[in-house]
Amino acid sequence: MAEEYRESLLKKRYYENCPGCKVDQYKAVQRGIPFRELIFTWVIVLCTALPISSLFPFLYFMIRDFNIAKTEEDIGYYAGYVGSSFMLGRALTSVPWGMVADRYGRKPVIIIGTVAVVIFNTLFGLSVNFWMAVTTRFLLGSLNGLLGPIKAYVTEVFRDEYQALGVSTVSTAWGIGLIIGPALGGFLAQPAEKYPNIFSKESFFGRFPYFLPCLCISVFALAVTVACIWLPETLHTHRGNSILSDDSDEALEAGSCEPNEKGKIVETEESVPIPKKSLLRNWPLMSSIIVYCVFSLHDMAYTEIFSLWAVSPRKFGGLSYSTKDVGEVLSVTGFGLLVFQLSLYPYMERLIGAIMVSRISAVLSIPVLASYPLIAALSGLTLALVLNCASVIKNVLSVSIITGLFLLQNRAVDQDQRGAANGIAMTLMSLFKAAGPAGGGAIFSWAQKRQDAAFLPGDNMVFFVLNVIEAIGVLMTFKPFLIER
Repeated sequence: MAEEYRESLLKKRYYENCPGCKVDQYKAVQRGIPFRELIFTWVIVLCTALPISSLFPFLYFMIRDFNIAKTEEDIGYYAGYVGSSFMLGRALTSVPWGMVADRYGRKPVIIIGTVAVVIFNTLFGLSVNFWMAVTTRFLLGSLNGLLGPIKAYVTEVFRDEYQALGVSTVSTAWGIGLIIGPALGGFLAQPAEKYPNIFSKESFFGRFPYFLPCLCISVFALAVTVACIWLPETLHTHRGNSILSDDSDEALEAGSCEPNEKGKIVETEESVPIPKKSLLRNWPLMSSIIVYCVFSLHDMAYTEIFSLWAVSPRKFGGLSYSTKDVGEVLSVTGFGLLVFQLSLYPYMERLIGAIMVSRISAVLSIPVLASYPLIAALSGLTLALVLNCASVIKNVLSVSIITGLFLLQNRAVDQDQRGAANGIAMTLMSLFKAAGPAGGGAIFSWAQKRQDAAFLPGDNMVFFVLNVIEAIGVLMTFKPFLIER
């Protein structure tokens, strides 16, 4: 009887906080795995991740065609500015978008973000000079504030026992997007040169050689925008100051059950507003955000450097790969990442915890990254096999780190502050990610000019700096710095 009463009370609370909800929505919350929302999450995150990194395989050639770099070694320097402009725009607007998501809901912010991808990613593909490319990327980042709200959304539609799966879906889709994006850029950029039987040099795609991959991503974003019309909202308010929490058991404890004069149990509530805790003083949240920023800086710099390193000439320590070769490597990497995240990560998180998964993954990333300069000495089939294995392992470890930190961030705050909390995370992370391509491009250009240096010549210096950042991140995953709520 007690369990039946508890169930009826929980259902009553649910419908009071969400008057528009239907029976099937309540059952989905009880069941714990809302598959429709899982698919929504996947495609939305993929939509915002694809344009971030799709330009890296062809950015080297794009900057060359703009004729702004005085020497070949300076191309990486200008490429860094184009890569950073997106993150700079997102850093300036993430907190306002998070506040809008807390005030008006997750759905409007998500739809605005997907529309921004449709418009400004298309315009980026039509860029005719360096400054147009920088401007369109900046505007794309400024209006694309959906990653924070979608992280809050996933935490709200999944119950506690399934949150590792839900947040893993975000980081997996994000990681897949950061891999499929460059793969699309590698396969579809410069189509008149790769596929002359289909695209002539006089055609539209011949005159705008980097438009085709951007167009494909924009078409996908348009489809996602239309699908988001049916996206259910998860931010539900009751009486203006009460918000449904994920922790339904805590909501039950908030009220009290007392017998009346006839001996029947009745529910009494005290509508006492609970003051909100300052997010900046929430150390479990802020510590996880800071560690997340360090690893984000590393990952963004690595994403750009990998493509620049792969397509740069052998005489500079690169692999002399074409954009198509880079696309093939990243396609294999994306498949391996998908298999790992959907099958093994939730089990590992339950077994050893989010912090330990992130820490172990960061430690293992260091020797993998240190092997890259050695890989450049290989050739032929051996090079292809070793490079694919290293790329899969490196990206699996990187996404495992980010997934664990996603979990820590969203568990550190209540629902009514998740949008703002994720906005703060996106702002700080975007600043660090903006520094990633700019710093990575500058270091890459500098390293290529010191091929005969006595200490860490050429690209050895690039991967050494990346490992130093990774090691700093590892140290910051220990107490007293990182604390779990």
